[in-house]
Amino acid sequence: MKKYFPFLSCVMVAAFVFNSLNAQYDSSFQTTYYGQKVTQFRLIADTEEDEIIFLGDSITDIAEWADLFKNYKIKNRGINGDKTFGVLNRLDEVTKRKPSKVFIMIGVNDIASNVPDSFILRNYASIVKRIKQESPATSICIQSILPTNDAFTEFKRHQGKDEHIRSVNKGLKQLALEQHCTYLDLYSLMLDTEGKLDRKYTNDGLHLTGEGYMVWKKALLDNKLL
Repeated sequence: MKKYFPFLSCVMVAAFVFNSLNAQYDSSFQTTYYGQKVTQFRLIADTEEDEIIFLGDSITDIAEWADLFKNYKIKNRGINGDKTFGVLNRLDEVTKRKPSKVFIMIGVNDIASNVPDSFILRNYASIVKRIKQESPATSICIQSILPTNDAFTEFKRHQGKDEHIRSVNKGLKQLALEQHCTYLDLYSLMLDTEGKLDRKYTNDGLHLTGEGYMVWKKALLDNKLL
């Protein structure tokens, strides 16, 4: 007599689909630079009252936030190359500091690594949930992912992903609404007439020059977020 195991078959199919999805994108984040930065962050034991944390990838990492705002309580927690997976892995270091505010911008490296938009938004929701649980008094600002400019060729994997960036930003705006967070649309402020990251604000099509950070600073001040 032929025996059937429908439940086992469903599990095997689900595992196959999950593994197939995983094979299509790169969720790794443990670079040597990541390790250098995280170990440093974890050893900084002292905290300032009412700290303000900027959390993200290289676009956050590059900025001199404390100097930009003349505020020594602003701490930079950007890591070059980081993804939503990496932020989740190191988020305890942020929440243990009980900051007054957290400004998040993460996701462009996930997009460049073909992580599905739904996975990015799922990770983002987990980031917000954990901050709320582990540091409930912290005000959260979700900042949109910035546009890119494919006229530059240095970061090819990040180019041609405009639709994904807009899709994730739409999801982030909705997440902010649902979770009672602030949403800051920096994407629109950085666009040129062709819908790309304006050359006035970049020299590689992905990262910002000083002029770009001045636009960012003005947006934060104009919205009374800092």
